[in-house]
Amino acid sequence: MKAEIIAVGTELLLGQIVNTNAQYLSRELAALGIDVYYQTVVGDNLERIQDALRLSSSRADIVLLSGGLGPTQDDLTKDALAAFLGRTLHIDRMAMDAIERFFRERGTPMTENNRRQALAIEGGTPLPNETGLAVGNAVSSDDVHYIVLPGPPKELMPMFEQQAKPWLMQHVLTHEQPIYSKMLKFAGIGESSLDERLQDLITAQTDPTIALYAKEGEVTVRISTKAPSESEAMDKLDGLEAKIRERASAFMYASEDVPIEKVIVDLMADRGWTLSAAESCTGGLVMESLTSVPGSATMFRGGVVCYTNEMKEKLVHVPHGLLEGEGAPGAVSREVAEVLAEHVRMITDSDFGLSVTGVAGPGYAERKPVGLVYIGLAERGKETEVHELHLQGSRETIRIRATKALLYRLWRRLMAADGES
Repeated sequence: MKAEIIAVGTELLLGQIVNTNAQYLSRELAALGIDVYYQTVVGDNLERIQDALRLSSSRADIVLLSGGLGPTQDDLTKDALAAFLGRTLHIDRMAMDAIERFFRERGTPMTENNRRQALAIEGGTPLPNETGLAVGNAVSSDDVHYIVLPGPPKELMPMFEQQAKPWLMQHVLTHEQPIYSKMLKFAGIGESSLDERLQDLITAQTDPTIALYAKEGEVTVRISTKAPSESEAMDKLDGLEAKIRERASAFMYASEDVPIEKVIVDLMADRGWTLSAAESCTGGLVMESLTSVPGSATMFRGGVVCYTNEMKEKLVHVPHGLLEGEGAPGAVSREVAEVLAEHVRMITDSDFGLSVTGVAGPGYAERKPVGLVYIGLAERGKETEVHELHLQGSRETIRIRATKALLYRLWRRLMAADGES
């Protein structure tokens, strides 16, 4: 089965919002064994939406439309689809009852245009909206299946999961084998380097397939296969995962789609280990990454954003002679990164201490180039390690890459400590 996703909304074309719905729907459709061949974005214009429908119906078996189901005159998705199919629109009584109840319970008068949110297409199946007001629709015509979903993700996702997916399973996917996937997560290695390590596997593998996706400071490898059952699929996927792990075990931190900070938090919380951090150029990004993970309160003791030399001295007790004066290595140095990591660990009495200091740019600092960053990692009773990084990119990119590099080094250290315990 081939699918196309049509996102309706002029705000998408203007770049005012990001089309996260297409990402979600593509992932969900792939899990059902449906291949998404095209994604289209079209503005709030009746003729252009119909043009998009005309093209999509010529090349896809399933067409999903998101957005344009609201109460205003420029919410035209149902109007366009009904006109394209030669069907009429009518008020769905259950949806209308829910809308009237919504306004009645809030003591707010309902304007007449809200009736548009209860419109349903003749011959189709209304899809109830459990988190909003606009009813969705599922309708088939000439062997093409159309699903109409609301634009807000908090409405689209529940409607797809609870309404659209069961409709697809019952009416469309009677013979399709589902796609099963595993997401392997890597850090400390670039996409091109990982691709080179896996090149023969990528070239040779037709089932399961291998696909690489890069983000700042990490790489995701998705391995996928079609199979009649999950157990058969996992047998194939586990075998390929083992081959990939042999090539890059030092960089593979998870075999599920989770960020490295979650792996770190879960491991440290499970072992009863504690952590603290002293950050300069990253401005708290390391601490923000860790504390965004539920459960981090059990392992994160605290930290300091010591952006200036004065704060490095006062709060983390870095000797003045390391920071300023003739012959001083300066704030951006191996020596200061080492002291920051050791002192913040001792001040908080934590098992591990992290530090980062560098030049994020755009200008030079201490006559040192943009992208020069030092990261430090202190561990109770062990020798402190410091790594010198030469990072490329914008100010924000350098901050993110420095954070990811430090988290990767922490993960490596934790894995080593876990092996010793």
